Amino acid sequence: MGINLEKMSRKELIELRDQIEKALKNAEKRERQEALKAAEKAAAEFGFSLSELANDTPRSGKGSKAKAKYRNPADPEQTWSGRGRKPQWVHDALKSGADISDMEI
Repeated sequence: MGINLEKMSRKELIELRDQIEKALKNAEKRERQEALKAAEKAAAEFGFSLSELANDTPRSGKGSKAKAKYRNPADPEQTWSGRGRKPQWVHDALKSGADISDMEI
């Protein structure tokens, strides 16, 4: 494919870019479909559907909520899993002399 970009006008280059973006989206859609079919075939070889396997996998990252490990003695509605940043009520309780084990559920 011998396209000489140097000889093309700006308008022609923009049109070409738009065509390339559209072709890339179509190629990605086509490859996703092929990947899905291959994954379904591989799952079927083991006697599963793809949806069965997807539902069996434990969720991780965003969306999964860890079980509460600590509870605010002053307000039992406030809990913390022990992951991530400590809530302000934990900092306040520790500053006032409470032990973290006192707040365990």
